[in-house]
This record gives sequence, C-alpha cells and structure tokens, in this order.
Amino acid sequence: MRQLLLDLDAHKLPSLDTFVVGQNAELAQLLSLFSCRTPSQYGERSVYLWGEAGAGKTHLLHALANSDSARYIAADASESAFDFDPEVSLYLLDDCDQLPPLNQIAAFNLFNEARANGGFLVAAGNHPPMILNVRDDLRTRFGWGLIYQVHGLTDEDKIDALERAASARGIHLSSGVLPYLITHYRRDMSSLSDMLEQLDHYSLETKRPITLPLLRELLLQKQP
Repeated sequence: MRQLLLDLDAHKLPSLDTFVVGQNAELAQLLSLFSCRTPSQYGERSVYLWGEAGAGKTHLLHALANSDSARYIAADASESAFDFDPEVSLYLLDDCDQLPPLNQIAAFNLFNEARANGGFLVAAGNHPPMILNVRDDLRTRFGWGLIYQVHGLTDEDKIDALERAASARGIHLSSGVLPYLITHYRRDMSSLSDMLEQLDHYSLETKRPITLPLLRELLLQKQP
C-alpha cells in the first residue's frame, strides 16, 4: 500500500531565473533590462519574440508579468485588456498569431499609446512579423522594435537542465531515466519538469528508487 504524501510544494511562478537559456543568452539579457524598465542599448522599448510552441515564449511573458506595473494580455482577452493605462509600464501580448480581428485593432492602438508614452511592450507569436497572419499595420508595428527568435532547447540542453533541477532538489536518478523521458513524453520543458516532480513523489509514495522501470510504470498510468 502506498504511503500517502502531503503535497507541500508551493506553486512555482515563472521567472527569468528559471528560464533555461540555451541559445537565447542575448534575449535573456535584454528581457532582464526590460524587467527593470531599462531600454536596450539601441534605445528600443519593444521586442517581438517568435518561435515554435514550447520554446518558452509564454514562460518569459509570465515571468515579466510578475514584475510591478506589468500586464499580461492573452490573445483572446477582452478588448478592455488592451486599453492603455499610465500606471502600467510594461505590456505583454501573447499568441499574437491568434489575435481575433477586433483585438488586432486594440493591439495596434495599444502599441501606439505605449510607444508614445515611453512604455515597454513585449509581444510573442509562432511566426516572425513579416509572415504573421494579422493586419498589415499591426504587422508593421511588431517589426518596428527588436525581433528575436526563441530557440528551443536541444535534447542535451534538456537533460542538463533536468539533471541540475534534480540535483538541486536532492533527487537521485538512475542512468537512462532522462534520455528515455525526453524521447517518450512531451518535449517541452514545462511538461518535463512536471514529470520530474511527479517521479519524485511517486518514488517516495512507493518507496522505490527512480529507475527506468519506475518511469515506465508511471508513464503507463498517464496514458488515456
């Protein structure tokens, strides 16, 4: 019979510190400046991020949203979420490739207001601005500032990050666990990190070490 455990882990808010940088060192440095409301070395106060799903764009936006006077805006948010507020100094627009027509107009107006009033704006989408399926005037605005591709992590990067996370938590992993995990489970870091945490809990509940058989057993339980 399993030992029942209380889940004492506090909800972990995304932060710039927990973003696995990989090939995105220059971008991470820029966003650290934006978090302090410091323009880039070129004086820019807006940046557009693009990259494949799971690369970390939403993580970065939510991390910046945890700073004071910041507002995260989802693509399907109400139009009022795009209203300019002089008390907000950083606007964070997510999934710009999915903006409905009315929100595209609202985003265009917000971009102009933020720029005119010295505000900062970070937008993100799956494609670069020039091929983004939005209004021409909004596409142009996204292209005015800096543009960065958020590069996904290699398998080696993911294993290294998970090993460091496990070591920091005192989790011992048998050889072969992480290579198997990243090839037989969801490949984004958020899901992989969640599974590492579940593995740790499952190991404690069953009083068994984290080995390949234990991982396979847990993954089997996750299948629909």
